[in-house]
Amino acid sequence: MEQTNYNGALQHSIGSGFNATSTASDVIKGIDLTGKIAIVTGGNTGIGLETTKTLAAAGATVIVPARDIAKAKKNLASVANVEIEPMDLMDPASIDAFAEKFLASGRPLHLLINNAGIMWVPLRKDSRGIESQLATNYLAQFQLTARLWNALKKAGGARVINVSSHGHQFAPFNFEDPNFLNREYETLQAYGQSKTATNLFALELDNLAKAYHVRAYSLHPGSIGGTELGREAPLELFQKMGFCDAEGNLLPEVAASLKTIPQGAATTVWCATSPLLNNIGGVYCEDADVAELTADPSMPTGVNPYSLDKASAKRLWTLSEEMTGITFRII
Repeated sequence: MEQTNYNGALQHSIGSGFNATSTASDVIKGIDLTGKIAIVTGGNTGIGLETTKTLAAAGATVIVPARDIAKAKKNLASVANVEIEPMDLMDPASIDAFAEKFLASGRPLHLLINNAGIMWVPLRKDSRGIESQLATNYLAQFQLTARLWNALKKAGGARVINVSSHGHQFAPFNFEDPNFLNREYETLQAYGQSKTATNLFALELDNLAKAYHVRAYSLHPGSIGGTELGREAPLELFQKMGFCDAEGNLLPEVAASLKTIPQGAATTVWCATSPLLNNIGGVYCEDADVAELTADPSMPTGVNPYSLDKASAKRLWTLSEEMTGITFRII
């Protein structure tokens, strides 16, 4: 019986030959995606845009759902093999509408890359009363994947890639109060639990879906300069975290540690395309390899065992169905 990654059983380097400096174009060399269909959320900015460009250049048709269509068209104007469709991850109805349109096309889906996310935002809730980072970073992934399941199954070999973060180390998933109804809101705690949820989802999805030749992965892209992720963060927060000086200038040692956008997209592209992962799934990856386990949040690398816990993964699946009103049955 094939081994699962429950409780981090498979969290060991598999010797990919890549590292933190590898770029998206490095990891996809020699791989032909002609005839493959990919969906990349957030695929018109930051590492999502680099992911879209890389997959399209390798021959894939890439669908980019976007909230701001005009911005997406501008950013993707020079990229061939791209389709742009409207979708807002904070609006469940728009997720359903996007998925229904794709399913109506009758096409298989070979790669679903759940890349879009938010961070460092104040307390906001969606129309269901769900905290915005949990809604955007995780529950939207769950809903979109559930709605597209038949297209993934139809591919006869598909991968679901959940862009997570080392920030999952900030917090486990709080099953008692996920929406901060009875505890003080702290933006990094909310971010951390949303990314822990992303890891748990990839773990359980892989276990259930591999019988249908669909594998799932979560990953940390690295700390990256030049993205829009911190656009709402107050300067005081960056200073508190030791990123900036009193004048708001990025500290030289921090700047030197950041990845470029092509380096930041590498692990996503590697998870989506590497033949080394053909027979392994449910793993959390970083620097274009499978990460090691660590429960020490001060470590710059590694995945926390609480985000790969078997019981939590199964409990979260059930809770996600309740919170979204979606029954996600892998059949």
